[in-house]
Amino acid sequence: MSYNFFKFLARCWGAGQKFPVTKDQVNDIKNEDKGGPNDMPKFHEYTFDELWKATSGFAVENIVSEHGEKAPNVVYKGKLANQMQIAVKRFNSSAWPDVRQFLEEARAVGHLRSQRLTNLLGCCCEGDEKLLVAEYMPNDTLVKHLFHWKAQTMKWAMRLRVALHLAQALEYCTSKGHAIYHDLNAYRVLFDNEGNARLSCFGLMKNSRNGKSYSTNLAFTPPEYLRTGKISPESVTYSFGTLLLDLVSGKHIPPSRALELIRDRNLQVLTDSSLEGQFSNDEGTELLRLATRCLQSEPQDRPNPKLLVNALTHLQKDSEVPSHVLMGIPHDVAALSLSPLAEACLRMDLTVIHEMMEKIGYRDDEGTATELSFQMWTSQMKDSLTSKMKGDSAFRHKDFKTAIERYTVFIDVGTTISPTVFARRSLCYLMMDMAEEALNDALQAQLIFICSYIASYLQAVALIALGRENEAQVALIEGFALQKKTYNTK
Repeated sequence: MSYNFFKFLARCWGAGQKFPVTKDQVNDIKNEDKGGPNDMPKFHEYTFDELWKATSGFAVENIVSEHGEKAPNVVYKGKLANQMQIAVKRFNSSAWPDVRQFLEEARAVGHLRSQRLTNLLGCCCEGDEKLLVAEYMPNDTLVKHLFHWKAQTMKWAMRLRVALHLAQALEYCTSKGHAIYHDLNAYRVLFDNEGNARLSCFGLMKNSRNGKSYSTNLAFTPPEYLRTGKISPESVTYSFGTLLLDLVSGKHIPPSRALELIRDRNLQVLTDSSLEGQFSNDEGTELLRLATRCLQSEPQDRPNPKLLVNALTHLQKDSEVPSHVLMGIPHDVAALSLSPLAEACLRMDLTVIHEMMEKIGYRDDEGTATELSFQMWTSQMKDSLTSKMKGDSAFRHKDFKTAIERYTVFIDVGTTISPTVFARRSLCYLMMDMAEEALNDALQAQLIFICSYIASYLQAVALIALGRENEAQVALIEGFALQKKTYNTK
């Protein structure tokens, strides 16, 4: 195919075509851009400063999850300088007292590359700071989709697919010498852009703070771990069995209770009532039989990952339907009902963007804290504000060269910071065909105010101009999500 995603969409708009485009058209474009695990960057040791900037100073708004009471390990969403989205796990200072062990384990896990894992991209070890960097998964955890769903329950075909993908992840890890996975549970299962289930790489590393491998309720812990405090590959299979029960029942049922129901042939109580009519009794019985084998009290009686993969492969349904369709997840820009500003960015209609930004004014500055001091009364501050006003006037009258000059004076003086000024200068650079400078300003605007959807949109436009369409799509979808969040909270 000779055109890329955004050029194609732009042509659709020019021809008056409305969203969404056909599924075949979208799939053709996706297949052109789709990368495999070999396209993932090699394991990298990041500096703390890099990760600080990527997460906007570990901003509260970027927290994805937090675990523990006395020693929380917090996971943040972040974005690297190359626009790649990441998940950063920041450990408590008391965790990983053995620095060498932390680095050795991180490097070992970092060599794994699979489409069934959230691959570990790197780590950071500076002073008391120890962090892991992984691929960011934008579509939440299995816990949310299975237990706390709002729009729709997870379909039976998707539950079977999740089980297969997790078994494939375990088989891959086992083949690479990483058969031990710590505390396998529904929180460890995340969903990628395609809606496919991935196993978090974080569980491949020990919790070295107290040596424990299981933090869940003891009712879900492998019996041999309760006896010896040690786990084996068979212990991981036991935990996989508890996940199979989760998928069948839509509830987190203790294995002992589930096995009682199975022995009593009381399968109706065990299966999720919202799945009625989606599968036959034979299909449900087969999956429960597999779960029962995983939950055998003696480790040697449990199947290995390869056998799990073989068994689950034969149970798959609707294999031709993409996961994001089964999950009801908007997959790309074509699936979204875009706002007028997002549509203008998609079309690269800089005139319309200019008009909208002029109407919005300095709303983004309301989200930043500006320190006003004695400098407010100095001639330096007066000159700075005068430059800003002249820049605004030039921006309004579309004198973009002058606007850049005046905004630059305001920024360089540095008495106050304004995400809107950076955003406006970014658009001016775009008007002057200076895409790289525009991208830098848009990134700076979002660094100052992380919730700025305008900054995300301008990044998307700059990235399109630079020919970086995949990154532009991510930025546009992120901007759309921020815009919806901004107006839903007002």
